[in-house]
Amino acid sequence: MAPPALQLTWLGHSTFRITSVNGRTLLIDPWVQNNPACPDAEKQPRPLDAMLITHGHFDHIGDAVDIARAVKPASVVAIFETTVWLGSKGVENCIGMNKGGTVEVAPGISATMVYADHSCGIQDNGQIIYGTRGTRTFSAI
Repeated sequence: MAPPALQLTWLGHSTFRITSVNGRTLLIDPWVQNNPACPDAEKQPRPLDAMLITHGHFDHIGDAVDIARAVKPASVVAIFETTVWLGSKGVENCIGMNKGGTVEVAPGISATMVYADHSCGIQDNGQIIYGTRGTRTFSAI
């Protein structure tokens, strides 16, 4: 019998669901509801162990608040400023980090934040909330 395999599911644009070999589920860049490439069957929140957000543009963070409130993952990981904003929206279990940092996002799964050059701002009630300069992406998941 073959050992369990890592499962990577593309949900459109930059949104991915990863199921680890030990059964942990991660969601990266949660934008599903208005994502035209996301299959309808994937638009409803599912249980998660962790949610990772690379930066605050709508097409990377669009459904983070709603999904996090619905499923309450054990960790919601992003650049520090973004986790402060998420916390202000009632998202629990936020872990703020900065480039070069590594955190355990679920038992046996760590993420390291690396630098990628890109702007970052969160639209909130008609205003843009500065989300720091440069996108943070994750490696070594």
